Amino acid sequence: MILIAQRTTRPVLTLIAALLPVLSQADSVTRIPDTGQNRCYNDSRAIQCPEAGTEFFGQDAQYAGNAPAYSDNHDGTVTDLNTGLIWSKAVSSHKLSLTEAQEEARKMHLAGFTDWRVPNIKELYSLIDFRGYTGFSGRKTSGIEETIPANAVPFINTDYFDFLYGAADERYIDAQWLTRTRYTSTTMDNMDTLFGVNFADGRIKGYGYQPAGTQHPRKRFYVRYVRGQAYGDNNFVDNGNNTITDISTGLTWAKTDSGRGMTWKEALKYAAQLNLGGHSDWRLPNAKELQYIVDYNRAPDSTGTAAIDPLFESTPITNEKGERDYPAYWTSTTHLDGPRPGDHAAYISFGRAMGQIHNEIMDVHGAGAQRSDPKTGQAEMGQGPQGDAVRVYNYVRVVRGGSATQTQPSTQISRNRYPYNINLNNFSVQASIDSARQMQNDRQPPPLSDQDFSSHFVKRLDHDHDNRVSRQEFDGPPDRFDVHDKNHDGYLSADEAPPPPPMLRRRQ
Repeated sequence: MILIAQRTTRPVLTLIAALLPVLSQADSVTRIPDTGQNRCYNDSRAIQCPEAGTEFFGQDAQYAGNAPAYSDNHDGTVTDLNTGLIWSKAVSSHKLSLTEAQEEARKMHLAGFTDWRVPNIKELYSLIDFRGYTGFSGRKTSGIEETIPANAVPFINTDYFDFLYGAADERYIDAQWLTRTRYTSTTMDNMDTLFGVNFADGRIKGYGYQPAGTQHPRKRFYVRYVRGQAYGDNNFVDNGNNTITDISTGLTWAKTDSGRGMTWKEALKYAAQLNLGGHSDWRLPNAKELQYIVDYNRAPDSTGTAAIDPLFESTPITNEKGERDYPAYWTSTTHLDGPRPGDHAAYISFGRAMGQIHNEIMDVHGAGAQRSDPKTGQAEMGQGPQGDAVRVYNYVRVVRGGSATQTQPSTQISRNRYPYNINLNNFSVQASIDSARQMQNDRQPPPLSDQDFSSHFVKRLDHDHDNRVSRQEFDGPPDRFDVHDKNHDGYLSADEAPPPPPMLRRRQ
């Protein structure tokens, strides 16, 4: 009987031993959080999500990845349930340089931990939420919005993370958050450069913070600190069939790119129809997936390559300055910006992110930047404050696998519990023009301070006039009452009121 048991057990043990590395690898796969985008778009606006085989099929909202998920630890920190990273909830008291922020991190004792750090660019970008909207009011000076548009929504989930737009003496979109990732080259006029994420306008840019070789920083940022196991390392394996698998995420990528530029609609079609490496389930990657394979240690001016692992092949191009360069690649993610939310899509620059300032064409934001282009139109220079190059015809690198599965997205557009009520389906060009004309005649109300909003919150809901809000008087989701009731006495006083919606908040 023992011999029979041994003979029966050995194959099982052998099988288990063979599976252990696979199981271990599965447990260690990095979960890239999804972008959160839950609407489909054509070239100009929100639409009903298309069927397979029709135009615009295969975009971000039609593939469900690792849904953004957080836990408020009620100690000033928030845990990302996908990445495992623990974040500081608050906005830094004032904007800081990298040196200042690193010193603050060294001294931090938050939630009983002392191992806080300034995040790298992939860690910080994991928080971006593409249900955000830059907003549009029509009131502009030199092409820049003067005030926070009433319909603006931050590109971060403010149910969990505190957020502020730019200070009163800045543009409202000056809400750049700091990372410790330095550009391996320089931008602007030979400026040492740090990458940051702008949660007001949904972009990654390299920001020139001081002239090369000097000790006088010019650029300061908001800061959100992080702790936990580092996020963002790739582990690529060449499969020998023109595909490359990133073991760290489980995603498989095409080794080569499309070899030519195309519009966003054409890019979606190209991915959907591709048969490569024996597979036909290729798709256009979303913004977070594509950004995750950027190699921020590489750039055309420092390594002579695209900002990607040398296992990949990237088609050389000639950029707007006549230099040998590498393409920007489309993502499947629509970027909601300006008077026609839906007419731009996000791209990642694997070569220089070109722009034009004072009639000089240069790398303004660095290889590894995430910006957006119109989905259709003509190439030109001069978009935005840094004169971004508009190419329209960007390249494609397809992906398959991971946790992304084809799905019918939710029709709900709300993300935060605040009632933003932005109906992007009905947000037309004419409505934007009418709104802009109206605002020329009306003063936009000033942003509310936290104290003003707290008083208003209690006064609005305090039906029995006892200067506090009971559970019965509270008009929000029941679970949020418990979150705000810090002393658990069954009432919300003014000092327990939630902060004003981010669209009304600005550093004074």
